[in-house]
Amino acid sequence: MGIFARLGTLIKSNINDLISRAENPEKMLNQVLLDMQQQLVDAKKAVAVAIADEKKLQKQYNAELDKAKEWERKAMVAVRAGDDTLARQALVRKQEHETVAQQFQQQWLQQKQAVEKLKDALRLLNNKIEEAKRKKNILIARKKRAEAQQQIAATMSSLGDTSAFDTFERMADQINMLEAEAEAGAELAGEISGDALEAKFLQLEAAGGSTADDDLAELKAKMGLLQGASETETKKLTAGEGGDSESEPEPSPGAGASLSAEDLKELEDLDLSGYDLGDESGSKDEEPPAKEAASEK
Repeated sequence: MGIFARLGTLIKSNINDLISRAENPEKMLNQVLLDMQQQLVDAKKAVAVAIADEKKLQKQYNAELDKAKEWERKAMVAVRAGDDTLARQALVRKQEHETVAQQFQQQWLQQKQAVEKLKDALRLLNNKIEEAKRKKNILIARKKRAEAQQQIAATMSSLGDTSAFDTFERMADQINMLEAEAEAGAELAGEISGDALEAKFLQLEAAGGSTADDDLAELKAKMGLLQGASETETKKLTAGEGGDSESEPEPSPGAGASLSAEDLKELEDLDLSGYDLGDESGSKDEEPPAKEAASEK
């Protein structure tokens, strides 16, 4: 291979590489569609011209047929007039127009077939363009999806590097240090101003407040008092029913509280109708007979 051939190959390869790198799928597809649209417009123009030629040939064919009929009519007029020579000349003209009409007919039929083929090709081209539009949308969507996946992969790979997380941890340590320095400064300022002792007492008062356990114990105590009160009411009701049936008098609170069971039994044996057991202000001189009765027993 000569040097010029190698140089030409090198130039072509570099140019092709640059073109490949510069190609944008979306722009390329749009340009291809524009070219196809222009081809469709040109094809429509060509089909329109072919249809016009077909219509023209058809008109010429019909015109030659009309002329042939007209010379036939003239030949008939000459025959009626008895002029056979003139009739023969008219028939010759008629034959000429019929021959031309046949030629136009052939051309017209051929042009008509060509027009039908052009119409079919135009429909096919139109369908191809519509299909290309749909494919273009699909390809562009696939391209965008691939680009998004590529970007996500690049982001994930960058997050895989520990430098970002190390930066977060370093910043957190700095913020913790700033918070500690701020608390130390506030505490130092309180000690300098003489409010440290008051702050300690405030902490003790806050710690001496009621806790959840204390609240729970208080609640249980309240529930126990309510239960005891209900039992007391039940006993009172039972005692009331028994008193109605037996109609026994209730002992006075003072007597039940100051005398024992044995003393009450001794008092029942004695005649105490003249004494008031519930009267705490009774004279002390009335106590010896009770003692003497007890000694007699």
